[in-house]
Amino acid sequence: MSAIAPEAPALRAGPRQWLGLAVLLAPTILLFVTMTVLFLATPDIAADLEPSSGQLLWINDIYGFMMAGLLVAMGTLGDRIGRRRILLFGAVAFGAASAAAAFAPNAEALIGARAVMGLGAAAVMPSTLSLISNMFQDAKQRATAIGLWAASVSVGVAVGPLVGGLLLENFWWGAALLAGAPVMALVLLAAPFLVPEYRAPQPGRLDLPSVALSMVTVLPVVYGVKEMAAHGVNAEAIVALVLGVLLSTVFVRRQLRLDNPLLDMRLFGDRTFSGALAVFLLSAVALGGVYLLFTQYLQLVEGLTPLEAGLWILPAAVMLVIVSMLSPVIARRVRPGYVVAAGSVLSAAGYVVLTQVDSVGGLPMLITGFYLLYPGIAPVMALATNLVIGSAPPEKAGAASAVNSTASDLGVALGIALLGSVGTAVYRGEMADAVPAGVPDGADAAARETLPGALSAAENLPAALGEAVLAPAKAAFASGLNVAAALAAGLALAAAVLSVTLLRRVPAAGAAEPEPETGPGAESGTEPQPAADPAPAGRDETPVPADAGR
Repeated sequence: MSAIAPEAPALRAGPRQWLGLAVLLAPTILLFVTMTVLFLATPDIAADLEPSSGQLLWINDIYGFMMAGLLVAMGTLGDRIGRRRILLFGAVAFGAASAAAAFAPNAEALIGARAVMGLGAAAVMPSTLSLISNMFQDAKQRATAIGLWAASVSVGVAVGPLVGGLLLENFWWGAALLAGAPVMALVLLAAPFLVPEYRAPQPGRLDLPSVALSMVTVLPVVYGVKEMAAHGVNAEAIVALVLGVLLSTVFVRRQLRLDNPLLDMRLFGDRTFSGALAVFLLSAVALGGVYLLFTQYLQLVEGLTPLEAGLWILPAAVMLVIVSMLSPVIARRVRPGYVVAAGSVLSAAGYVVLTQVDSVGGLPMLITGFYLLYPGIAPVMALATNLVIGSAPPEKAGAASAVNSTASDLGVALGIALLGSVGTAVYRGEMADAVPAGVPDGADAAARETLPGALSAAENLPAALGEAVLAPAKAAFASGLNVAAALAAGLALAAAVLSVTLLRRVPAAGAAEPEPETGPGAESGTEPQPAADPAPAGRDETPVPADAGR
């Protein structure tokens, strides 16, 4: 019977696995809905709980900090003790904390609940992606499943304003957070029946100092980036970033010395893994900064409500889902590096269109550019993610998933900090001498600082004077968007170049034989080995392919 073991990869997933995928996509969408919903609820939270300015910042930021800091630890822990087990733990933590946050009596309780939500999200996020890699053994099906996972991320971002707007219009602010509880309850009920367990056959001892280092390494970097986004380059941000670099050096050196490292640094020596990760990071940086400015333009320049802005975004999200599903199909005949490069070029074209948006009647141009760039990132999200996961050994898929998610979170944060800072600098430069005479000093300073400041100042001025403040402020904001979009176009083109150069040897999924590659990254040009072993040591139940036809 051992002679037929190599045929295992030919087994295809059946209805049970696709239903299991739906169970995994639901919390993925939820996690990104949660990221956007709270921004809409912040004014109501501020009025109800009366937090200090510092507490308000922590209410918004603690979720992302905890999630980013714990992703690597949770992803690797899932490889060692069970990916489904970590998923269920995260579902319990997130669901319970969502309910606690919804009924928080004060700011301190809300901050604590949001921190636990971040812990739960860090457990759920890499688990969903790594479980897909061992549920779908067939390369084509796995690529489609990961494409759907990538699309679900963007769906969550897009529907967040819609869900939040509807809930806030009809209920209290806690309803926007309470929505997480029933979704996670569904995961707890369905996952044990539809999602198989997996853990590494020989996981080794968990190095607790590495777990601590992984968190304290990421947190200063994320904090420094967010500080730059909020207040520009300052001493506090620089110190945090330098501390993060120093701690990351300690973390890497420790991983290289350990027999069973928390994160196997040899993964980065694989050209497919590191190349796909770099492309993903550049794309996330470009999108993060421009997406923030795009949504601000809709609400601050065009005067749309969050719900109306979400409706404008929704068609682009639908197109992204479609392209995410088509990308793996195209990659069966065309090398994925070329498909990713084509998507990056399309995104670059969309960013170029945004460089032509002005402050008067600019909505058609804005929407056109966004409807080009947003579907253009779908091949990057679907195929680059698949390459990152597929180029890692099956027993390290959780760690690879965590690294991929960390690159996404960090990339978006960097984009907001860097491109957002560029947009702010352009705005302040143009507004330095643009505020008309007769505006009080406090309102004058606020208008020169940000567009929300100009809007607030104009509300308390006579109509004609207020319009004289708003017109140049909106024009300055549009100029900032133009410059940020130009930089984003450059990043997207750089991603296209990296895709062609670093990923060109990865064969199309439908190729008869993988093309061999020379050099240190030779293994990266081949299809990843399936997660199933002839003897499934270390698993809690029969490998998925055994029941694929049920």
